[in-house]
Amino acid sequence: MTLLDNLVPAMVNIQQGLTQLGLQQYIQVSTPSSLAVLANSYPPSEGMFAPELTTIMTQLLQFLSTTKAPFWINAYPYFAYKDSPDKISLDYALFNPNSGMIDPHTNMHYDNMLYAQVDAVIFAMAQLGFGGIEVRVSETGWPSKGDPNEVGATPQNAAIYNRNLLKRQMSGEGTPLRPKMRLEIYVFALFNEDMKPGPTSERNYGFYKPDGTMVYNVGLTALSTSTTSSPSISLTSMATKVST
Repeated sequence: MTLLDNLVPAMVNIQQGLTQLGLQQYIQVSTPSSLAVLANSYPPSEGMFAPELTTIMTQLLQFLSTTKAPFWINAYPYFAYKDSPDKISLDYALFNPNSGMIDPHTNMHYDNMLYAQVDAVIFAMAQLGFGGIEVRVSETGWPSKGDPNEVGATPQNAAIYNRNLLKRQMSGEGTPLRPKMRLEIYVFALFNEDMKPGPTSERNYGFYKPDGTMVYNVGLTALSTSTTSSPSISLTSMATKVST
């Protein structure tokens, strides 16, 4: 029995505990997944889960469907751009104006990679018979610094990505597949993690340095201190929720 095998049973136990306490209508039980759960994500309509994960994903989706909880996905267009900068447009990855791509099977137009990744997950769920579950983004972001082979990891690109993402969130839009369902997104991260192992980029996703100084400005101060009813960013400890 592996940790993966215990995932859904653990979620069921938590759900049962919430039900016993009468809290099931206030608290949803779910878990974030890496985009690596997909065997294919391009074009979005051909999104499918990795065959070796079919059993566990079916169990998870059945649980989410029964409890009406969302499927959370960690989606980072940066990784795809870094791996294929000669094939993927930087503007497409950053939400900048670009010609985008058209899914040949649905004729849906995508002007940014994040929405394409999310719709690929929705199509993958539908393949397993769970097309009605809401998808939310538990993590996304762009590094402000990287190693020499980590192309595109700059403060300028990180600021552009998160500013453009904020504009999309403020408009309340959904993906091409679900245009009327606002896509809920959490941005990673509030602070850089200077002691985290791995590539330099892994330590540089934050809006702020560990000492509290700003890496780049996405308008947090103006938005979060506003007393009006306009959209704002609310902050959590390690992820920043972009909300209306």
